[in-house]
Amino acid sequence: MAEILDLDAEVLSDYHREVIAWVTAACVAAGRPRRVIDVGAGTGTGTLALARQLPEAEVIALDVDGDMLESIQRKARAAGVDGRVRTVQADLDKPWPEDIHQAGLVWAANSLHHMGDPGGAVARIYAVLRPGGLVAVTEMESFPRFLTDRAGEALEERVHAAMARAREEAGMHMHEDWPARLAEAGFAIEAERRFDVVLGPPLPPAAVRYAQLSLHRARHNMEDRLSADDLAALDAIAAGIPDRDDLTIRTGRTVWLARRS
Repeated sequence: MAEILDLDAEVLSDYHREVIAWVTAACVAAGRPRRVIDVGAGTGTGTLALARQLPEAEVIALDVDGDMLESIQRKARAAGVDGRVRTVQADLDKPWPEDIHQAGLVWAANSLHHMGDPGGAVARIYAVLRPGGLVAVTEMESFPRFLTDRAGEALEERVHAAMARAREEAGMHMHEDWPARLAEAGFAIEAERRFDVVLGPPLPPAAVRYAQLSLHRARHNMEDRLSADDLAALDAIAAGIPDRDDLTIRTGRTVWLARRS
């Protein structure tokens, strides 16, 4: 999973840069934040980008996965921003550490749908922001799609349907009404933007690897939910990915900006 997250950052770098620039510009317009919190930081795409974009801010990466946080620390040292990046291991469905407070910006990219209690998560974000602070929530509609031939598209549709059922059964909140949740917590919604990402062939090697790993992971996670024929087809497709010249990357993500009163 860590490699997929890093590849996502590399392959979708134009999208990530545009979102970071937009969000930080909104922050700076109301006064440069002195503290930024990355909620569910993963491998640190947001953490490091925010540290570079906001050179006066301390950036705190919150995540439950200690290995991910160690990866962020290594990357921060390599980027020369380790003096301003702090990692904190925490179960985000439980009360957050008491020293996590008075943030000017909270960044939550594709992380809130993992929370057991979305309303509670948004309320905790409200509590750690200073008055006038901004939260940026990003969520994806679904995981990326890569195949363009008719049989491949049909197979990918079945895989995505199985993944959606699994997420629903696991209590994930991929299609939560985030504007409503933010408003319930007391936030004022300032903006909403949808980003449609489409990368066409020929894809660079990193994008091909991204597609291959994503399909491998889907096959492994859905092993007990797909037919034997679909599993065999996924195996064959994943094995042949490096030799294909028709791959695309198609995904949609929405970002909401909201401010604490």
